[in-house]
Amino acid sequence: MSLFKNKTLLITGGTGSFGNAVLNRFLATDIGEIRVFSRDEKKQDDMRHEFQAKMPEVAEKIKFYIGDVRDLQSVKNAMHGVDYIFHAAALKQVPSCEFFPVEAVKTNVLGTENVLTAAIEAGVKNIVCLSTDKAAYPVNAMGTSKAMMEKVIVAKSRTISPDKAKICCTRYGNVMCSRGSVIPLWIEQIKAGNPITITEPSMTRFIMSLDEAVDLVLFAFENGVSGDILVQKAPACTIETLAKAVTGLFNPDTEIKVIGIRHGEKMYETLLTNEECANAIDLGDFYRVPADTRGLNYDKYFKDGDKDRNPLTEFNSNNTELLNVEEVKEKLLSLQYIRDELAAWENK
Repeated sequence: MSLFKNKTLLITGGTGSFGNAVLNRFLATDIGEIRVFSRDEKKQDDMRHEFQAKMPEVAEKIKFYIGDVRDLQSVKNAMHGVDYIFHAAALKQVPSCEFFPVEAVKTNVLGTENVLTAAIEAGVKNIVCLSTDKAAYPVNAMGTSKAMMEKVIVAKSRTISPDKAKICCTRYGNVMCSRGSVIPLWIEQIKAGNPITITEPSMTRFIMSLDEAVDLVLFAFENGVSGDILVQKAPACTIETLAKAVTGLFNPDTEIKVIGIRHGEKMYETLLTNEECANAIDLGDFYRVPADTRGLNYDKYFKDGDKDRNPLTEFNSNNTELLNVEEVKEKLLSLQYIRDELAAWENK
C-alpha cells in the first residue's frame, strides 16, 4: 500500500457498497485519511458507528463530509488536501432512472463534471471514476447517463496534462450482494417463505464480487493512462442459474417465479462495444480502451483513415465464460455476506 502511505483518499458516494468495501480494504493500512462524501447523514452515522465498533484503533482515519455532487461548492469544500479520488456517487437503479431521467443526468453527468472540476482545481493527482456495463450500447436512462458520464471523463482528461492529474474510468457489471442488487432481495423472499422473483430466465449478467470491483479500480489507479476506460474480463451466468444457485444454498424447495422484464432492462450486458474493440488493448485480465486524442480538425477524418483493425469483437455477457450453478454457488460462498446470511439461516 505504499502508494497510499499518508495520503488522503476521497470517496464520493462513500456510504454505498463500494465505499464500505474500500474502507474494509484500506482502513488498517498506512493510508493517512479516507474521506466519505455523501448526502445521507443517516448512512454516514451508521457507517461511523460500524467502523468504530469493528476497527476502533483506526476508525479515526475516516472523515465524513455531508454534500452532494450536484452542488459544486459542496464538492469543493471536501477537496482541500485530497491526493486521490474514487468517484462512486451515482444513481444506479434502472427503473428509477427510467422514471426520473433528469435526476440521473444531474447526478451521473453533471455531478461527475463537478467532481472533476473541483479535483483539478484542488490539484488532485489521481481520479478513478466508476461506470457500468449499461453505458455500452445504452438502452435505458441509467446507461445513457453513465455513457455521457464516460464522455465527460474522457473529454476532461484532454484538458489537463497527465502529469498534473490522471483521470481514468472503470466499467464493470453487476456486483453481487451490493446495495439494491437482486441477491439480497431473493434472500429476504426465501426467509419470508415466498417464491423468489426473476425477470427472464435466459437473461445473462456479468457477476463479480465487491473485492473484484475494488481490484479493478486499483488496477486503473496504478496502471491506467489518463482518459482510459478499463474493463475487467468478468464471467457471467443466466438469471435462472443465479436463482438456482441462491435457492440451492438456502432452500432448494423455493419456487422460482418469472415476472417478466422490467423497464429498460437488456437481455444481455456489454462491457466492450465493437466500436471500442477497434482500439482496445488486451492486458490479460483486463481490457484498456484508450482515449481518442485526435483534435477537431475534421479534414483528418476524411483524408486519414486507419486500415488496420483490432481483431477483438464485442465483449458481452453472452460470449464470456458462462458459469454453471455449482460454479456460481462457489463464487457466492466466497462472499462474507452470503456466509453470514447462511449462518443466520441455519441457526434460525
